[in-house]
Amino acid sequence: MATLLIVHHTPSPNCQALFEAVVSGATAPEIENVQVVRRAALSATASDVLAADGYVVGTPANLGYMSGALKHFFDQVYYPCLDTTRGRPFGYYVHGGNDVTGAVRGIDSITTGLGWRRAAETVTVTGEPSKADVEACWELGATIAAGLME
Repeated sequence: MATLLIVHHTPSPNCQALFEAVVSGATAPEIENVQVVRRAALSATASDVLAADGYVVGTPANLGYMSGALKHFFDQVYYPCLDTTRGRPFGYYVHGGNDVTGAVRGIDSITTGLGWRRAAETVTVTGEPSKADVEACWELGATIAAGLME
């Protein structure tokens, strides 16, 4: 059975709505043989990353960058996972009040360095998430999970 690791920092109702949509998509009835593991960014470990076959990460954009919690996650797992996880599929979502550019640039830079393969379009949301934003997060979770089905 494949494992999808969802690493998130969810400090607000808006981030919570996006996170729940990703989980709902990843655990949809048509997704089979994929175990979904959810970890808060401050508790996710290199062992979690090494044990997973694909990833979804989610963060708010804080002060023009990804949350400190998600940055801490990447700092902790980067070198222990660098060679082993190359080529694994991932996707991500970012929520911001008005701009997510810096957060997107940071995540793109780190995941490029890790050699992870983007397997879904990035979901960027500013302000109150719309129905389309929530649906895009559902699709993000479903797409990454479906790509891991055996």
